[in-house]
Amino acid sequence: MVNWNLRFSGDDYFYGEEPNRFLEDQRHRLHAGMSALVPADGEGRNGVWLATLGLDVHTVDNAESGIAKARRLAEQEGVELNAEQADLFSWQWPEQAYDVIASIFFHIPSAMRPAIHQKMLRALKPGGLLILEAFHQDQLRFRSGGPKDADLLYTEALLQADFADATIEHLKKCQIDLDESEAHRGPAMVIRLLATRPG
Repeated sequence: MVNWNLRFSGDDYFYGEEPNRFLEDQRHRLHAGMSALVPADGEGRNGVWLATLGLDVHTVDNAESGIAKARRLAEQEGVELNAEQADLFSWQWPEQAYDVIASIFFHIPSAMRPAIHQKMLRALKPGGLLILEAFHQDQLRFRSGGPKDADLLYTEALLQADFADATIEHLKKCQIDLDESEAHRGPAMVIRLLATRPG
């Protein structure tokens, strides 16, 4: 099990300060004034980027050191960020609270994954958008990052089942070249999902 508090305790940003590329590609769907949740946002790179677009961002992570650096990054970028330290497995997920949820490399053990994904979907307002990128189970063949345990990795079938109540607009496994600091670099197999909560 990764000690995320220790991993994020250094001065540098472990996964860099730039947003995830797939999230950035959805910029045309993101507008100032929207409310956004970024679960497991680590040191805040994705939440802070959303805040620079004018979104009202709530970022939640279990690592105190990550949350401290997320606040520091927000101050550096001159944006407001509601950064909360909490265990997302026991956190009281709100319902119908957000226009957007960005779940980027949030890897959940299979015993808890379906329930957490349902809470994630219910946290969206009707018509709200879920943007998800995670490592596919085939990532085990690569050395560019991610969990080394298949139980923490995803497939198309798993996500289709977890989000059966959503309108899935895009669900695709793809090989990409990661370039998110030394920790996420090189060929990688990811899965990408865009889904909306029915209105």
